[in-house]
Amino acid sequence: MLHAIADPTRRRILQALKERGGCSLDKEVGLCASDIEMRVHLSQPTISHHMSILKKAGLVEAQKLGQWRWYRRNETALREFSRKLRQSL
Repeated sequence: MLHAIADPTRRRILQALKERGGCSLDKEVGLCASDIEMRVHLSQPTISHHMSILKKAGLVEAQKLGQWRWYRRNETALREFSRKLRQSL
C-alpha cells in the first residue's frame, strides 16, 4: 500500500474520490473516469494506469454499471492502513 500512496498523482486521485458530483449525479456509486480526469487534469491512459495500482492495493473499488465504470475509495482499507501506519511509527 505504501507504494500505491507514495505517488502524488495517486494521492490526488484518492482526494478527488472523496468528492461527489459530475456524472455520478451525487449518487453513492463514486466517480466515473471522466470525472476523475477532469479533477486531476490527466489523460485517460494515465488515470487508468494509476487506478490499476490503487485497485491492486485495495484502496479503490471499481463497479461497472451500464456503460460506465464507477470508482470509489475503499474507506475500510484506508482506515486500517492509517491505523497500522500510526501503530508502527
